[in-house]
Amino acid sequence: MSEATVDVADLRHHAGPTGSGDRADDAPLRDDIRLLGRVLGEVIGEQAGEDVLDLVESTRVEAFKIRRSEVDRAQLAERLAGLDIRSANHVIRAFSHFSLLANLAEDIHHERRRRFHRREGSPPQKGSLAATFALLDEADLPDDVVARELAGALVCPVVTAHPTEVRRKTVSKVQRDITDLIRARDRAALGETDVDEWSGKLWRSVLTLWQTALLRLSRLRLRDEIDEALRYYELSLFEVVPALNAELRRALDERWPDAGLLRRPMLLPGSWIGGDRDGNPFVTADALRRATSRQAETAIGHHLAELQELRLELSMSDRLVTPTRELYRLAEESRDDSPFRADEPYRRALGGIADRLAATATAVLGRVPGPAPHAELPPYASPDELRADLDVIDDSLRSHGAGALADDRLRRLREAVEVFGFHLCGLDLRQNSSVHEEVVAELLAWAGVCDDYAALDEPARVELLGRELTLRRPLVRPDAELSETARGELDVLIAAAERVALLGPRTIPNYVISMCESVSDVLEVAVLLKEVGLLDPDGAAGPSCPVGISPLFETIGDLQGGGATLAAVLAQPLYRELLSSRGDVQEVMLGYSDSNKDGGYLAANWALYRAELDLVEVARAEGIRLRLFHGRGGTVGRGGGPSYEAIRAQPPGAVAGALRITEQGEVIAAKYGDPDLARRNLEALVAATLEASLLDIEGLGDDADEAYVLLDDLAGRAQQAYRALVHDTPGFVEWFRAATPIKELGELNIGSRPPSRKAGDTIADLRAIPWVFSWSQTRIMLPGWYGTGSALESWVDGDEEKLSRLRELHRHWPFFRTVLSNMGMVLAKTDLDLAARYAELVEDEDLRARVFDQITAEHERTCRMLLAVTGDDQLLADNPSLARSIRNRFPYLEPLHHLQVEMLRRRRAGDDDELTRRNIQLTINGIATALRNSG
Repeated sequence: MSEATVDVADLRHHAGPTGSGDRADDAPLRDDIRLLGRVLGEVIGEQAGEDVLDLVESTRVEAFKIRRSEVDRAQLAERLAGLDIRSANHVIRAFSHFSLLANLAEDIHHERRRRFHRREGSPPQKGSLAATFALLDEADLPDDVVARELAGALVCPVVTAHPTEVRRKTVSKVQRDITDLIRARDRAALGETDVDEWSGKLWRSVLTLWQTALLRLSRLRLRDEIDEALRYYELSLFEVVPALNAELRRALDERWPDAGLLRRPMLLPGSWIGGDRDGNPFVTADALRRATSRQAETAIGHHLAELQELRLELSMSDRLVTPTRELYRLAEESRDDSPFRADEPYRRALGGIADRLAATATAVLGRVPGPAPHAELPPYASPDELRADLDVIDDSLRSHGAGALADDRLRRLREAVEVFGFHLCGLDLRQNSSVHEEVVAELLAWAGVCDDYAALDEPARVELLGRELTLRRPLVRPDAELSETARGELDVLIAAAERVALLGPRTIPNYVISMCESVSDVLEVAVLLKEVGLLDPDGAAGPSCPVGISPLFETIGDLQGGGATLAAVLAQPLYRELLSSRGDVQEVMLGYSDSNKDGGYLAANWALYRAELDLVEVARAEGIRLRLFHGRGGTVGRGGGPSYEAIRAQPPGAVAGALRITEQGEVIAAKYGDPDLARRNLEALVAATLEASLLDIEGLGDDADEAYVLLDDLAGRAQQAYRALVHDTPGFVEWFRAATPIKELGELNIGSRPPSRKAGDTIADLRAIPWVFSWSQTRIMLPGWYGTGSALESWVDGDEEKLSRLRELHRHWPFFRTVLSNMGMVLAKTDLDLAARYAELVEDEDLRARVFDQITAEHERTCRMLLAVTGDDQLLADNPSLARSIRNRFPYLEPLHHLQVEMLRRRRAGDDDELTRRNIQLTINGIATALRNSG
């Protein structure tokens, strides 16, 4: 084996300024990219031969020349099109790995710069808790205002299994190994690193990466997605979430000691994996049981491991200290009579706590995730009982001057028990409203209540459902003969009721209704919850249900009618009583993906903003507390973009101390792959929530109504332009399916859920995620910008005063600025010259030109108008970090695009070689990796 030897100079990367200002020098980033590229090249040369390395290197050189406009793109495309299938495979794999390693180097450099700023004592970065509390201190807010706005404060990132994570877990593991090596080198003092040993480890890691398949052999199963999501608790969340909650509690108590804030943790993670049945036939009752069991196993296993460590650490002898009487009581209850621990009451007490927790595991899981208990003790009835015992340990330590020990591992465990309990995280249920209608109709017919529920109009449905909700009796017997759909839905709900009884009400906190359009859509779910005993219509204190019902408004029309729908739901007496039993908190989910697919980028973003304004007004009029759940994806076309800016761009009153937000597929590893990343991302969520709740961020003042009317106009124009292309152009669907790898994407083994909700050949039938993903692969990125240029140009219509008004809104209104900034990011990643290569896959020349000409014209229009409004002279003027990233990474994309087009052409011409299919999948993987939050 030939291992790359790294120059000593390569081991001496120090982030520091090289010129004016406090910007960290980018030289270490360039050095890292060169180093990783050189090692990968040496591995390729050894493993695939010098001829392959020469091919890869010449392709790389030419790709960079294309970016500098030194050579014609067509020359490279023609050369790559002539490659045999095996050579093409080598090039695709090489450039996929180049992209992956360039991403890794960028992430490390971001860490390096943050360390530099901390070391230099730079002001707190925007999005950090330190910066946020500085703003709050400046605002000098009274206790009563803070107490009102942060009552029931909640920040809940909800992990979903949407199929856009292309990396295998194995590949991620090798990436972490390389990352750890470079981190260790950066943090070592000069001379402390054994160069030969370090170089050998790096070479072996890159070799492992090269010899590891990037593609899965089979589609991910739901159980794999469940386990994959749980991995992030061990990687980061167990460490970061409790620590952030403790820090928040201390900071708020110091500033507003009389406000009584955060009686429960503010930061609570959630999940959809195993509960989201919308379009996923694999989410069954057994899947839900497995998801909640694995979550409980993960939480209890963590607590048991921490108790074991505490037992080793707290070795105090009562010959030297005097514990409290309550501590001695715990020690006696442990039944530990070992003479070796006779004078160590803490160890005896912790042993008893661990044995009780082990008994709890046996009761809820049927086994213990760890060592067998030493004594048979009664299980804990709830996490509160465990927390109370840990509080006894805490009080006793402080009583004899060991508070420093209480503030270490014990404090972290106490916080962890409060956050994660025995259930780990709340698992939401979700299903489409059309399924609820079908199931409720069948149950009503079976019970003889209504033979044809589907034929009833909305008032009749509401009256019938409202009447049914006042009755305690179920509609069907357990042995009722039902359709497969109805039986499956009821079985899932029965399993949910079992898990709530076993693990507590936090286990299944919400039921989300996809495509919710009416009052009956909400009441149908209430009837189903009543059917399995989760909803009690006539309890001692009135109607109650541990599971909240969350309508999801997704299309433009549903968003526009969301406020009226919510008001009508709240007008139902029994539902209003039900809400009162839940503290008058109503959650509403907003869908970013489908609204974008329905009406385009600007129309969808404005419909969401308007919907939030309407919902806030309804909540204020009804005297309830509104909690919004944002169904954002990783890409801008699905609501993505920096979370901190997005939260601060919400309308007044829309956050109100509470926020739930989805974290989907491709961004989970990027945000939660290690403690530093998780800390930064979760801190940004919390910081933005505090600012949006307590400060006047919108900044429109008395001009708000005028600005809203202006955006109404712009959104209408943008939607008209978007729909003219996507919905009204004859042959558009045919063009889309030919020019993008949408069909081939469905063959990629990246998720358990099918790419379409139902069979069909329309845009409406297609899920929003593969819709956006496909446009990204072609570098058109249409969902992130199309229609906005037409809207801006037609509204301004050459009037400088109107353009000045837009510029003023861009300066002062966070919503408008964020929308345009995110669009600028997408436009900077768009490449219509590359897109033209994909358009050539459309065989009908007239159709090819008719659609692509519209896209080209709108792209030029949108770029021009964006720069006119922002006043910038180039895209990404407000984001130099991303501009640098594009310069570093995008040349590696060039060969992948050309080879993807060529492989698509061959496949569609009848080439059935398995390697051709695999090459297409590898290019999809590599392009998505390089594009990151746009791929």
